[in-house]
Parts: sequence; structure tokens; C-alpha cells
Amino acid sequence: MDSKLKKIARTGYVAKGAVYTITGVLTLLAALGEGGQKAGKFQALEFLEKQAYGNAILIVMAIGLLCYVVWRGIQLFQDPENIGSDKKGKIKRVAFGVSAVIYLALAVSAVMKVINAGGSSGGSGSKSPDFMTGQIGVIIFAIIGVSVIGAGINQIKKAYTKSFLQKFDYKSISEEKRRKTIKNTGLMGLIARGVIFFILGYFFIRAAMESNTSDIKSTTDAFSFIQESSYGQYLLGAVAAGLVCYGIYMFMMAKYRKFKA
Repeated sequence: MDSKLKKIARTGYVAKGAVYTITGVLTLLAALGEGGQKAGKFQALEFLEKQAYGNAILIVMAIGLLCYVVWRGIQLFQDPENIGSDKKGKIKRVAFGVSAVIYLALAVSAVMKVINAGGSSGGSGSKSPDFMTGQIGVIIFAIIGVSVIGAGINQIKKAYTKSFLQKFDYKSISEEKRRKTIKNTGLMGLIARGVIFFILGYFFIRAAMESNTSDIKSTTDAFSFIQESSYGQYLLGAVAAGLVCYGIYMFMMAKYRKFKA
């Protein structure tokens, strides 16, 4: 694979890792009663915006996120690692496309904040587009809900089978500390993401069943759902810590991932 493409991918993983780490840390602090807030990806940008040299940090973040978008887009259209075009390969490549769209929106939001043209992203989701009202909206929400739950199952499956280790040529890594970091952060991170996906999928399916498609729930809504359950603060803290682990796992991906020719 071209060395420039590898650098783009690694830069993208760093940006994604930073977003998850900030999201997890802010939410973990909230769970521990030490400040912070239940945060999603857009709230992570708001946090960066408030820091010293916030605009400069946001520009760097936007560049990193755009690198991730480019990498996912190339995975979708060019298939540089020969994932294939069978049913399994197509599902993976469509997922890459969805990921590209999500992080493109995040990158655009970062840029808009720098030029003071973007509004604050609320923590309770957002209004659905007009075309998602009525029966069409119910169908779309149901499809999204099933798809997101499917993504959650995939995250748990990766953790259970430890298939994520294949991206690192894990058996060839001799340093034990590095091996443990990759394995443990990957496991905790994937499980935490799976939990969030399950909850978001439930939100979409419930909205479809109730024909209430006016609002799109977000990660912060999932955190609130966890917090309101039995032992909510402990569970919220555990999931938030898992997202921090996922951020660290992305940093490990940036440094040690092996790309197929």
C-alpha cells in the first residue's frame, strides 16, 4: 500500500482516538462527580474550542478527521486491502462509508466553529429532517435501529473472538507491555462501543414502534439512559472508561496497525 495513504490512515486514527478519549474522560469525570459532562463527539469539539488556542486545536483536529474520512472513503471505493465484494465485504465497505459520513460531519463542525459559523451541538440529539416524518420515517428509523444493533453485535463479536488483534500482526509483537495494552484497550473499548450501539439501536426501534421519529437520539442520550438505570453511576463510569480505552486503542492502531498489501 502507498506510504502516503498509510500516513493519512494513521493520522485519521489519531484524530478518532482523541475524540473518543475526550468523550470518555469528560463522561467519566461526570460519573465520578468531578465535573465533566456526559459528552458525545460534538461535545468533545466544544471542549477543545474552550481551551487555550482552541481554534488552532480545532483546525488540527479537523485535518485529522478529514484524513480519517479520506481513508474510510478509499476503503469504500478502492478496497486497498482486498476486503472483497462478497456479502460480508460489501457490508464492511458500506460501514466504512457510514463512518466517513459521520466523521465528515464532525470535521465540518470543527471548521465551522473556527469561523464562528456553527451553532453549539446540543447533548440531547437533534431534530429529524422533514422527510423522516410519517411512515417513511418509521421505516428509516427501524432500518437504522436494526443496523446499529447489528453494529453493536459486531463490536462484541470482535471483542469475544479477539479478531481485532489481527490488524496488528499480534503474534509477531515481542514487547509484552505493548501486547497487553493493545489487547486490553481493544477489548474494553469494543465492549463499551457495543453497549452504546445497543442502546442507540433500541432508541431508534422504540421510536419506530411508537411512530415518534421527530428526534434523533445521540450518545449523550445513551449515557443518560445508563445513568438512570440501577447502579447507573457505576455503569456510566465503566462505559466511559471503556471509551477512553477505545481512544487509546485507536492510538495503538495509529502506531502499530499493519496494512495489507
